[in-house]
Amino acid sequence: MPFPVEPMLAMPGELPADREQYGLEVKWDGIRALLHLEDGVMRMTGRHGADYSRRYPEISDFGLDNVLLDGEIVALDAKGRPSFERLQHRMHLTDPDPAMMRLYPVTYLPFDLLGVAGTPLFDLPYAARRALLDELDVGAPPYFLGTSDLLAATSAQGLEGVVAKRLDSPYRPGIRAAWWIKVKNLTAREVVIGGWKPGKGRRAGGIGSLVMGAFAERGLVYVGHVGTGFTDADLERLHELLAPLEIPRSPFANAVPWRNRWVRPDLVGEVAYTMWTDDQKLRHPVWRGLRPDKFPAEVSLP
Repeated sequence: MPFPVEPMLAMPGELPADREQYGLEVKWDGIRALLHLEDGVMRMTGRHGADYSRRYPEISDFGLDNVLLDGEIVALDAKGRPSFERLQHRMHLTDPDPAMMRLYPVTYLPFDLLGVAGTPLFDLPYAARRALLDELDVGAPPYFLGTSDLLAATSAQGLEGVVAKRLDSPYRPGIRAAWWIKVKNLTAREVVIGGWKPGKGRRAGGIGSLVMGAFAERGLVYVGHVGTGFTDADLERLHELLAPLEIPRSPFANAVPWRNRWVRPDLVGEVAYTMWTDDQKLRHPVWRGLRPDKFPAEVSLP
């Protein structure tokens, strides 16, 4: 069976107007992986063909053979939600020791069937592939009709969002297709700017990302970097505003990764994000703009 080098990807966007033409899946916060089971050998690959076969030995072959699956590797937290923070403890380990596997177990959630008995299923519609997948005993998470309230349900449960997939869509390895739309649950909040990381490439010589913080009893606490959502005009204006605020030392009470330029924490901005991690960092922050109507002292940790 031909083994695709890369999985098919979704476009970011909003729920489509013709929602009845789509199926909705939970967007799992993990690592995408293709699972190829052939002649008793299991091979697992990720984006760009990275070989994961030895990294996650607890992932089983489901007792199947001659099957090609697409899915997500996840590490669940105490509430049963995917935790990318927990998964990071395993992502770069080859042949992990049993202690790490006990502390940070992973599981594989298949959501598409791409081949059976040597026959590729790429040209079959999504709904047909899912029907065949559901006949296998692999613990595939369900999908829901596009008219369901799954997006609201994932928001209430603290999950990342949904992926809307056209019921008649084929599977095209390695491309980002408009047939699949990833819709994230985003929450907005204020952050204090405590520094910036110099940019590279097109942003060389200017701001690459902003260092964000919020106040707690011990002072200004680092909550992450934000490097997306800026226009060129935003970056130029921020550079003008931050240059006279530069200071020689970090204003944060906790450690901040990377080499940054520090500023007096006088400016407040707003970001959208998907969730807070267990160690109080903002996940997937996107810049929305400055908030001159807010004072830094008003911005506190949740």
